[in-house]
Amino acid sequence: LKLLLAPLLVVASSLAGRRWGPRLAGILVVLPIVAGPILLILYLDHGSAFAADAARAATLGIVPLAAFALIFAYLSRRHGWLVILLTSWVTVLVADLALSRVAVPAAAALLLALLALHGADSLLRRMDQPLPPPATTTWWDLPARALATAALVVLVTGFAAFLGPALTGALAPFPIALSVVCAFTVAQSGHAGVLALLRGIVPGLDGFALFCFLVALLINRVGAAAAFGLATAAAVFFAVLLAVRKAG
Repeated sequence: LKLLLAPLLVVASSLAGRRWGPRLAGILVVLPIVAGPILLILYLDHGSAFAADAARAATLGIVPLAAFALIFAYLSRRHGWLVILLTSWVTVLVADLALSRVAVPAAAALLLALLALHGADSLLRRMDQPLPPPATTTWWDLPARALATAALVVLVTGFAAFLGPALTGALAPFPIALSVVCAFTVAQSGHAGVLALLRGIVPGLDGFALFCFLVALLINRVGAAAAFGLATAAAVFFAVLLAVRKAG
């Protein structure tokens, strides 16, 4: 699931971006297509109590995604995708390591995640956005995005296993598909393109946070099938609602 669904989502969001614009495409990237399977595997391997703790940590782990978005937006003014990617990854990893040592209730983790996301969204909308240059694409663009996403999934999950289960929940929201989409956007459309993309992505992360929170809240109460089903339905509904609002 982690190897196949994430690359497919990146390809789908890329095609959607070419058809309907980067803001709508960004909404598709924030669905829990990577974190969801990771939490499900944790439940299958370690049980509902472990999965609930991991989902709570994943909810708090969305806070660094706000920093990821701001770093990409600000550094894209003067730097290329590689510098931005390395800087944002180091920031997210350091934050994940720190947050994995903090135990807060799921509701408090959700509140902190929402505050960070809405703060980042406010800062992104205050930034001036020039007109993006015409995007250039090649025949290998979509396959390269899919392969890069698959490689990042293997890398991140490998490190998560090496570091132990305590960090797995915090690393579950690591921006895998998001990194690929943002890096390609910077390379092809520059600061204006990635800013438009991130302005669509950050509001959609509210649904991502809601997914992790509902899994943490419900898995010990209603069972894994109902918890994952309700959480996924809530995340998809939120993404569709946001997409309709953006399209309107």
